Amino acid sequence: MDINLDIRKIRRHRKHRKLPAIFTKEELQSLFNVCDNLRDKCILMTLYGAGLCLSEVATLKVSDIDSEKMQLFIRNAKGSKDRYAILSQANLDILRTYWKAYRPKVWLFYSRNNTGTHITTRAVQNIFHKYATKARINKNVTVHSMRHSFATHLLESGIDIFHIKQMLGHTDITATCFYLHLIKIESLNVKSPLDQMTDPDKTNG
Repeated sequence: MDINLDIRKIRRHRKHRKLPAIFTKEELQSLFNVCDNLRDKCILMTLYGAGLCLSEVATLKVSDIDSEKMQLFIRNAKGSKDRYAILSQANLDILRTYWKAYRPKVWLFYSRNNTGTHITTRAVQNIFHKYATKARINKNVTVHSMRHSFATHLLESGIDIFHIKQMLGHTDITATCFYLHLIKIESLNVKSPLDQMTDPDKTNG
């Protein structure tokens, strides 16, 4: 017997999403400290400091830096939308040092193989893994772990999740809520309701 099935009505199994590895702040500091190249250090600090994706840091332009409003203009972010990312003072300081040394004209980070184009995403990945190895970070981390760590550390410091959603450029709050799973319990400073009871030992009389 022939049966016509509408595959759109067939329920799909939800794909299990593993929790990614997150840098501690100490690990990130050691990562920055082992950088022996100013450009490479700028790239890594910008990735974490602004919570950028791989392609976003690779295609930054000098004109995207707004030091007055302390923000970075991100073109063609997720969903092909433009957005603004936060620019930290530490990030701005090292970018200024970098600009004085390299004098980039259009692209903030140029390709070393072709000075007329921006750095490739593969080159950024190579830079990241080079220094992660040098810093002896044994976690299963990727370039995107910098963005995960940015969001997680903001949550741990008490920043509202809706503000983080805006900084990451998420269109759906559920994508940002994923980072709630990455927060360390001890960082929440929350007591169990059991500890808020007057005297739980006396409940069984």
